[in-house]
Amino acid sequence: MLKKKLLFLVLIGALFVSGCSQHQKLMKSTDNEVKYEAAVDYFEDGDYYRALQLFEQLIGVFRGTSKAEKLYYYYSYCYYYQEEYLLASYYFKRYAKSFPNGPNAEESFFMSAYCQYMLSPRYSLDQTNTHEAIKELQLFINFYPESERVETCNQLIDELRAKLEKKDFEIARQYLKTEHYKAAITAFNNLLRDYPDTDNKEDILFFILKSYHKYAENSIEKMKGERYEATVEAFNDFIYSYPESDYAREASVMQNDALEALEKL
Repeated sequence: MLKKKLLFLVLIGALFVSGCSQHQKLMKSTDNEVKYEAAVDYFEDGDYYRALQLFEQLIGVFRGTSKAEKLYYYYSYCYYYQEEYLLASYYFKRYAKSFPNGPNAEESFFMSAYCQYMLSPRYSLDQTNTHEAIKELQLFINFYPESERVETCNQLIDELRAKLEKKDFEIARQYLKTEHYKAAITAFNNLLRDYPDTDNKEDILFFILKSYHKYAENSIEKMKGERYEATVEAFNDFIYSYPESDYAREASVMQNDALEALEKL
């Protein structure tokens, strides 16, 4: 049994060395047609690393020829399948611009945007790539409004916007938690403006009320009146929208406190 395992490992090693040797010969070859066919074979076999190395040598050679369109298409996917999404996005977009009437123009335009989507990080990190992905997906919809990929684009945009909303929501809550009440009020109101269909509206309206109440409590005497009035207005906005809310009891306590404070001023 041990001998069989050793023989198997030797055969695998020999095949690997042979494959490497063959690839090095192709890299040094001056027969570009053979290189191209080999690169396509590597690609179709899922060996994107070796395919990419050969395609890199051939892009300049075949520019302006009938093979250029397919070469750029494969080249872009080599980066995509190796999860090099930034480069993949760049080359997919370059394909779409270079071959706007090519058979893969729509697909490449979409894939360029999709790679930006793949670059979008978790919500707690910088969201520059998320904004870029939304912009690119919307551009695709504008260019191909009848495409069957539009539905997918809209789903991806919704997912990305939900991520942005979550980040903004957590930032607003952090302002409230760290007692930056004015900033919290602004941030929560911006959420309602930027995400009018948010599922977090109940929470946001309650936190606006809480922020106003805390803001009034911690204000200098001459500013308390207008801020307690704002608290009462925030309560009315909240209770009108969510009269049966689990927050209703706590909200009523803040309203009563604000009304009592106003009577004493």
